Amino acid sequence: MENNFTIDKQLNHRSIRKFKDQILSKDQLETLYKVFSQTPTSMFMQNATLIHITDEKKRAKIQELCNQKYVGAEGDLFIFVVDLYRNQQIRKQLGQNDGRVHTTDIFFQAMEDTLLAFQNVANAVESMNLGYVPLGTVNDHPLEMLKTLDLPKLTFPVLGMQVGVPDQTPQLKPRLPLKFTTFENEYNKNFNVKDLSDYDKIVTTYYDLRDSNRRIDSFTKQITGAKLNDHETDRDQLPEELHQQELCLDWK
Repeated sequence: MENNFTIDKQLNHRSIRKFKDQILSKDQLETLYKVFSQTPTSMFMQNATLIHITDEKKRAKIQELCNQKYVGAEGDLFIFVVDLYRNQQIRKQLGQNDGRVHTTDIFFQAMEDTLLAFQNVANAVESMNLGYVPLGTVNDHPLEMLKTLDLPKLTFPVLGMQVGVPDQTPQLKPRLPLKFTTFENEYNKNFNVKDLSDYDKIVTTYYDLRDSNRRIDSFTKQITGAKLNDHETDRDQLPEELHQQELCLDWK
């Protein structure tokens, strides 16, 4: 197996949820912005936008909506946004109609741009000996988040990222063995849950630093538990909110 500085950082990734009480320097911010802007982009449309949240009221509201005390606390808070508004405005101001801007196809391309940008920035963060935690919870209450961020139509927050100087050293979380996730040429449909028994034992003994006194269930118990059980959540509003943002209008 190949090893270098970048790969070592990637293989030792840990989500950081406790940061020292300091913010990024101007040079660090400029570096992350430049890395964000140099991310590969579908058809050169550049359909992603990065918002740095410094307003204390907004940070507090986002923390409330995410229901995670480390969100908007120490360190810096960023929101990665699918952005079709900018290109729609370019077309409009140059005398063109919206064309395919409202289609699911273009939205997916913008999602790809935004997710690639997120991971590009994440790699840069760790290369600078900083830490981060992804914030999928920015979509737990999509309507309120859109209002809080005051986003225009044709935009949508995809992920948040809390970044800072780590003030903890979490254990490395065990991942699924590669034989279950990486295939050659075709998908291996010959799956038997019993083959996960060894991995279940590893996960069962792993303690998440978010609560060191709580034993983590086995992987298969998590998959068959409340996370994926039928229940209602504000996330069920996502299709409606996408349409309200004039996105994916051809997806009924």
